[in-house]
Amino acid sequence: MGTSPEEREAQEAVRAAYSAHYRRLVAALYGLTGDYSDAQDLVQEAYARALARPRQFLDVADPEAWLRTVAINLARTRFRRRRLFDTLVRTGRVARQPESVPGLDPNRVALVAALQQLSRPTRETIVLHHLADLSVHEVAETLGVPVGTVKARLSRGRAMLATLLDEHAEARPAPPPPRTPAKSENATEAKPS
Repeated sequence: MGTSPEEREAQEAVRAAYSAHYRRLVAALYGLTGDYSDAQDLVQEAYARALARPRQFLDVADPEAWLRTVAINLARTRFRRRRLFDTLVRTGRVARQPESVPGLDPNRVALVAALQQLSRPTRETIVLHHLADLSVHEVAETLGVPVGTVKARLSRGRAMLATLLDEHAEARPAPPPPRTPAKSENATEAKPS
């Protein structure tokens, strides 16, 4: 039993959207979640949902915006579930498993840590504007808030990030001083005769 022309067209549309937008979407979701594997999972789930709804995806005017919105909504759902999970851990009903931290550039780690300290709405706004390269109007449309709200969140978020990143830079140990070449122990010194 073969696939219908519509299914093939949808698969091709998703394949094209994957090639064109996957990396940007993962970068945006990484900024939101602070976890690269979560970001990849969320974006992949958005693409899976596009394949599950071929007619809806084919009718979308901006596939990247549709995929981003789906992925952000999935991230919000995970955030709510994690908050519930954290409550269960605090009350002792569930034991937390150790987390693994991938080896990353210290500046990237500092940025992700700083982003995680922002409120979710501010973090979403910063990430969509600065990491996903959306205009203020596109961010407002994606989040369903007025343009003025986006501008206010961007202003507050940038100021908070600057403070958080400055604090992180001050807390980082200073690099070791440059090494000066030591005299070779085998070098012969001129002895007075």
